[in-house]
Amino acid sequence: MWKDKIMTKNVVIFLFISFIISCGEIKEEKEVETPIQAALTLVEKIEKEHQKEAFLKHDNIQFDLALYFGGKQRINGQLTLATNSSQGLIALESGEKVYFIKDKVFYSPGMNEKRVRFDAYTWSYFFLFPYKMSDQGTIWSGSEKRTMDEVVYNYQKLSFEDGTGDDPNDWYKVYSDTNTNRISAAAYIVTASSSVEKAEEDPHAIAYSNYKEIEGIPIAAEWKFFGWTEKEGLTDTLGNAALSNFKFVENSDSLFTPPTNFLSL
Repeated sequence: MWKDKIMTKNVVIFLFISFIISCGEIKEEKEVETPIQAALTLVEKIEKEHQKEAFLKHDNIQFDLALYFGGKQRINGQLTLATNSSQGLIALESGEKVYFIKDKVFYSPGMNEKRVRFDAYTWSYFFLFPYKMSDQGTIWSGSEKRTMDEVVYNYQKLSFEDGTGDDPNDWYKVYSDTNTNRISAAAYIVTASSSVEKAEEDPHAIAYSNYKEIEGIPIAAEWKFFGWTEKEGLTDTLGNAALSNFKFVENSDSLFTPPTNFLSL
């Protein structure tokens, strides 16, 4: 009888130990299956909101651009841009064209040489900005909240490593919506023909608005350009642009091939 009691007690102890061990194994397995994920940075949140991954699945995007700056029309035509920013084409209503392929610019004979390189890279960069924020050579400050024109935004400053792009001394101060992470505005300087000190005496800003959903990708259909200061925010209106007729287009052999008589920079 006492032997039966001892055996029963041993069986209970064995089952209890087995239960404890199995619980430990289950707990350990759960921990392996659910690792802690790092929080997204502000730049990653902005890229996610602008659907960068979906945008880059397309070869090129094409749209019409009517741009006025300083009281004069600067661009009236159609832009075709590689989504990875490697090449592009500005086809003006006048029939003149400007191509850029990486760091080379090709343009119709008779065009203003001083402006074609600026036009080729500046307007395309403003359009592609939400998809180039984490490009190689970009340097971002820590994010913070800042108020501009009585609205609170997420804020970060973008600068560049030496040798990045045409003008690595340029900087951008980016304001994004605190709820959606969509870009609202970016202050900037242009050092293409001046020193950093001179450019910082007259910084400008671009404001993005009237976002349209193109295959689920938000794209700003209106730009406005302003003077800008750290203290006052957006000041005088300098220009504006209307973007329309957006569509994605596939690559072709002739899409970014300039005619043989075009000049180059």
